[in-house]
Amino acid sequence: MAVELALNPDTVRMIVEKARAVSGTMQDTFEGGHEGEVEFDAENLAEAHRHEGLAEEESDDLTEDELVSLLNDLNVDEAAELVAITWIGRGDYEPADLEGAIEDARNRALGPTARYLARMSFLADYLEAGLDALDL
Repeated sequence: MAVELALNPDTVRMIVEKARAVSGTMQDTFEGGHEGEVEFDAENLAEAHRHEGLAEEESDDLTEDELVSLLNDLNVDEAAELVAITWIGRGDYEPADLEGAIEDARNRALGPTARYLARMSFLADYLEAGLDALDL
């Protein structure tokens, strides 16, 4: 089932790479496998993508900062789609329920998406599984 999204699958793959690099240094701070509520910040998400500067690292390990920057650069629609892909990859929704997952992501947004997603221990795995399930 191929779908068309506002979020470019290549951007998701870039986020997967950054999340995978960060995951080795993350602490599991969640109880019972729940990461908490989705949080979007519409003011920060409304701006266009700006990924320049990510290649110019000032220190040896800016991967976590790069991941957060990529997530903060998403607009509201892209952020909701990314959360929905994550939920599908995690098994919370079936691929056929993508539209409902996106709508739920919008409705449950309480703050910055970066804070919600960057804390997930298995974000890269969930995103890859979601991309595969959606044939992206």
